[in-house]
Amino acid sequence: MRSVIPPETMNIPLEDLQYVTSLEEIIYGGTLVAITLAMHGFGMVWTSRAIAAVKQRFARNESFVLGIGVIILASWMIILVHLVEVLVWAGFFLAKGAMPNFSLAYYFALLDYTTLGCPYNLPLHWRLLEGMIAIAGLMTFAWSTGVLLTLAQDFQDQQLQILKRRRAKLAHQPT
Repeated sequence: MRSVIPPETMNIPLEDLQYVTSLEEIIYGGTLVAITLAMHGFGMVWTSRAIAAVKQRFARNESFVLGIGVIILASWMIILVHLVEVLVWAGFFLAKGAMPNFSLAYYFALLDYTTLGCPYNLPLHWRLLEGMIAIAGLMTFAWSTGVLLTLAQDFQDQQLQILKRRRAKLAHQPT
């Protein structure tokens, strides 16, 4: 026999028990996730092209500092892409009257996008979006991690090749 836990023992407000997921929420949430991923795709291509241009411009200089600089530049660009994506969610929350002002909407969206969670909640009829923004954030952070991992691997490979060349040069020098 299955026992049912009374809502009052779980500290669930009565109004929250009235929540029903709506098709409107699912459509808006799915659309916002799709927009976020499209923006992220554009942002990752933009980042990759910019980094390729920087690498080509400084191809002769294989320094450690330049390599780290490229990774830092890519990181800044990726952060900018994420912040713009959060802007779209915040704009939606503000446009739908789910948040009272832009600052709070952006703060809320950023905390939920990063899956930190926020002490505030959306109005009852938009609650599903709290989870959907976290899904969007998880997917885009995974994508960003892949881009940074590729750059970091290239940097490490380059540094190992420099080290091999130095060792080979030292090994062939007369003593």
